[in-house]
Amino acid sequence: MIRRASINQQEIADLLKISRTTVSRCFTNHAGINPETRANVFAVAAKLGYHYLESRTQSPKAPAKKVKNTIAVLICSDVEEYMRPDYQSPGVELLPGISEFTLLKNLQLEIQFVPPTEKDTQQPTYRRLLRERSRAWAGIILLYPFPQKVIEQLTAKFICVSLVEQFGIQSIDCVDVDHYKGISSLIDLLTAQGHRRIGFFSRHYVVEASWAFRRYSAYVEKMTRIDLPFRTEDVISVRPGEDETIEQAEEHAYRMTKDGVTAWICAADHQAYDLIASLQRRGLSVPKDVSVTGFDGIQKPQNAPELSTVQVPYRQIGFMGAKRLHDLMSKRFDATQHILLEGGIRTGATIGKPRAAA
Repeated sequence: MIRRASINQQEIADLLKISRTTVSRCFTNHAGINPETRANVFAVAAKLGYHYLESRTQSPKAPAKKVKNTIAVLICSDVEEYMRPDYQSPGVELLPGISEFTLLKNLQLEIQFVPPTEKDTQQPTYRRLLRERSRAWAGIILLYPFPQKVIEQLTAKFICVSLVEQFGIQSIDCVDVDHYKGISSLIDLLTAQGHRRIGFFSRHYVVEASWAFRRYSAYVEKMTRIDLPFRTEDVISVRPGEDETIEQAEEHAYRMTKDGVTAWICAADHQAYDLIASLQRRGLSVPKDVSVTGFDGIQKPQNAPELSTVQVPYRQIGFMGAKRLHDLMSKRFDATQHILLEGGIRTGATIGKPRAAA
């Protein structure tokens, strides 16, 4: 994260190519601001390390009143990964829904990035945030999987809602997509085309990707329910202890495709786009030689085919997550809820009949 004392609102405006007045209105909850614009302003402010509240000067005779009306959004991701230019991060799509709800309730919004490599709130980024920023936080929304110890420490001090299932933490409220229905619908599309040997492809992350496990378990359940066998060799980079690099995983997928896999279910769109490019470099055509599906519904990279995928209802998830947090602010010890929203199928150009059938 960039942190400079000289950062101002004009710099944020210049980066987003909007007016300085628009940036200012985002920070003051102006009713006429578009939620997407506000979400973008807060995300860039977080990247630069700019905080509107700390820019105000307080009279030494009248210390600031501690009013907890700020919703903090913690994003467990490296800034460069989150804002990479080739793929749209799913978190970008979640922020407008959060922004929309906080505008309705006249709540401040603060977005912070925390590195996945920090496994404890005693490490530098968390220590700084909890020391400098947390006194105004009424609650926290968590984006992406977090280390288990961090979740336990945060939930002991704050009201928290996660926008993705957090493994090992049963007591945290969660709003997420229905992974089973999405994967089930993708497999139905593939089997309708005649596919029978369908593999599952993922990759490893610094923090255990709970969403990838959910989608893999949905794959296993669906394949079992429709009596389609699957081989362990056709499941790539899911099991703990497997240490394949991305390049090794893609080479593995190529070998299994040559061995008879006719379709790949990828745990995420960015994995699918990378896999397609890898297979094409090795001389295979998608979907002529093999079909590939994703999950998320992010915007496709330039020159990539339109992916067949599950369109996650990001805005609704963000809105519902902020609403659930607001409900807990007035009823903290309500029963834990896991809310699943259904995603829709987006049929693209990466599914076709198996090569033999075609």
